[in-house]
Amino acid sequence: MAAPQTLGSLELLVLLAVLRLGDGAYAVAVRDAIAERTQSDPSRGAVSVTLDRLDRKGLLRSRLGEPTAERGGKAKRLYTLAAPGHQALRATLQGTHAMLQG
Repeated sequence: MAAPQTLGSLELLVLLAVLRLGDGAYAVAVRDAIAERTQSDPSRGAVSVTLDRLDRKGLLRSRLGEPTAERGGKAKRLYTLAAPGHQALRATLQGTHAMLQG
């Protein structure tokens, strides 16, 4: 079995936001969740690129939601955490915790 992927800081925050948001995770909600909880202001573009990259890596799964009037009839791309995403989160957080232990 291959070792879980190591996550960059924005990748970690994006996966945690998707996990927190559940089925309602889409780019703007993910960005807003990160901004609210970290008092940072990631750009929409950076979050969108990261979501796409994590989807291509197989750490997230995406699907198109129903079209909405608020978006002019466009559908939102919704994201959920895939099993490899859970593994990568766990490995990254365990590594971080180990480093904090001294």
